[in-house]
Amino acid sequence: MISLRQIEKSFAGGVTALKDFSLALEQGEFVSLIGPSGCGKSTVLSLIAGLAEPSVGEIALARQRVGFVFQEPTLMPWATVRRNVALPLELAGESGPIDALLAKVGLAAFAGAYPRQLSGGMKMRASLARALAGRPDLLLLDEPFAALDEITRFDLIGQLLALWQEARFTALFVTHSITESVFMSERVVVMSPRPGHVVGEIRIDEPYPRSPEFRAEPRYASWCGEVLHCLRAAMEQAA
Repeated sequence: MISLRQIEKSFAGGVTALKDFSLALEQGEFVSLIGPSGCGKSTVLSLIAGLAEPSVGEIALARQRVGFVFQEPTLMPWATVRRNVALPLELAGESGPIDALLAKVGLAAFAGAYPRQLSGGMKMRASLARALAGRPDLLLLDEPFAALDEITRFDLIGQLLALWQEARFTALFVTHSITESVFMSERVVVMSPRPGHVVGEIRIDEPYPRSPEFRAEPRYASWCGEVLHCLRAAMEQAA
């Protein structure tokens, strides 16, 4: 579905964020991208979304709809939750079951509320619903749960996975959290320090749905240890 081949991305001032970066995603996969701060994870999402162009290399994408969930909710402060979520459909001249989608993310009772009336978790739920309103084939998520408390994060992870299982869009999830990446993903892709490139891939061979109890099982700890080992090895090589 998506292929990035030998990508290099440099910015003004001489900073090279990515070098020799290659990644392929299959239709319907849930993949997490993890690596140290500044390794170019968010740059990868921007390149895939078409918000930036590679300096070197090739990006091949099947024709598709793309949804993007940013670190900050970026909601329109003057619009209700329902209007914010409906924005992608309005821009495309389409309509869709917005109220049903709000119910799925737990915001049915807040459809008429404004962003200033919402908690951080509710704002992120609205941002997720807006990204899904356009029925994307590909959903890009840039650390959307990083600023949330643990309980809210667990709830949103569960809702996101349920929505993914229902719609089977392709998901690329950027995170700093090893535990988050293992719980959510079919595959965890580990990046090196800047300039970022792929140093390892761990396939999480566990069935869905993944219950909260899975986090307490020895094999979950084993998967987390494998990702941690790969990440540490990459950082030691770069030191």
